[in-house]
Parts: sequence; C-alpha cells; structure tokens
Amino acid sequence: MTEIDSRPAREVAVSMVIVAVANQKGGVGKTTVAMQVGAELSRRHRVLVVDVDRQQSTVWWAENTRDRLPFDFAGSQHPKMLSRLRDLRAEYEFVLVDTPGSLEDTVVLETVLDAADYALVPVTPEPLAVDPTLRTLSRLIEPRRLRHGVLLNRIDPRVPHQLETWQRLLDAELGVPRLESHLRQYKVHAEAPVLGELVTSLRRNRRTEGTIADIACIARELEQLLSPALAGAW
Repeated sequence: MTEIDSRPAREVAVSMVIVAVANQKGGVGKTTVAMQVGAELSRRHRVLVVDVDRQQSTVWWAENTRDRLPFDFAGSQHPKMLSRLRDLRAEYEFVLVDTPGSLEDTVVLETVLDAADYALVPVTPEPLAVDPTLRTLSRLIEPRRLRHGVLLNRIDPRVPHQLETWQRLLDAELGVPRLESHLRQYKVHAEAPVLGELVTSLRRNRRTEGTIADIACIARELEQLLSPALAGAW
C-alpha cells in the first residue's frame, strides 16, 4: 500500500486529476465505483486509489484481491493527509478517493472536496437516495463550484424503462449534471469484493461482458471530461 507523505513532488510536468467519489447517502456503490473505475483507468494511466471512509471497504477489497492491484492504493488515511494530495502530481494522472457516506463524517468529505478537481456522485434508482444526493450536491459540492456528475448505479436491465425514467428525473425534474454512462446491476459487482476481483482481472465471457463494458464506458467518459489531452490513448 502507498503512504501519502509530504515529500516534494519531482519536477515533472504531469497533469493529475483528483476525483472524489462522493455521496452522503450510504450504500450507493461508492467503493465499487472507486475500485473498478480506478482499475479500468490503470490500463492507460498511473492511478492511485485512496480510502478515507472509516468503514474501510476498499481496504478490505484490496487485501482480498488475489492478483496484484493494477493501481497504487492508500488505505486508512488520516484526513489531514489529504491536503498533500497535490504533492503527488508528478506520480499519478488520476487519483480516486473513496469517501464516507454519512453525515457524521462531513468534515472528512469536505476536506476531500476541497482538494478535488471533480466529484463523481453515484446514486441508485431508489426514492430514498434522492434527498441525500441532492443535499450532498447543494450543501457540499455546488458551493465549492466543483465540477461534478451523477452516476446512475445498479440499473436493473429487467425493469422496463428504469434507466430512461431516472435519466429524465435527473435531467428535467432535478436539473443536475449526470454522466451519459451508467452501471447496470450484475451479480459480478456484488461478488467482486468477496472474490477479490477487479475489472482488469475478469475474463470476458457472458457473465462478465456487461460489467466490463459499463466500467469501460465510465472510464472513457471521465477521461474525456477531465483530461482531453489523454483521450487519444483510448
């Protein structure tokens, strides 16, 4: 695992993007997004995944991974260390931070958002997820004028028009920015932490092809949104 320290960064002209995976609503898939999108981005870029959530879900997943992690990982980080993320600009192109999903850890989340370039806000298609998500946006993300996008997660392909209904809700009724890409609900996502699997270690077959495609689309969209100069790598 990687330690965030205060050593000066080497003088190398590298653009680094810090993405906070954030929502004060728990259980919306922040850990899955941070780990899997981080793995997908690592196919082309130097990536660091940081865990500041007291639940330490990404730490457990990382320790359970059978193969070598495709990215650097910093778990159990003290919030004060987050101010030093910018010192790593010569080491990484993408830093993804898995953040707490509770009101009790608002100070930690604020520290991450202060350091971030973009907030990726996963949300599940459940009515109870709407208010906490809007609160996260209106109270924490928008006042910082931080670029952000909502990511629809756990879209059930078996439910007719679920995706379109929630896209319309975000676009027309709530008026919040969202990613065009989304994550469908697959058993692979639920099993991945237990089996120690990441998208980079999955064999492409009928069981995994949907998951692999969804994660790849999110990574490409983030790359195009945040780092146009790197988009040609895809």
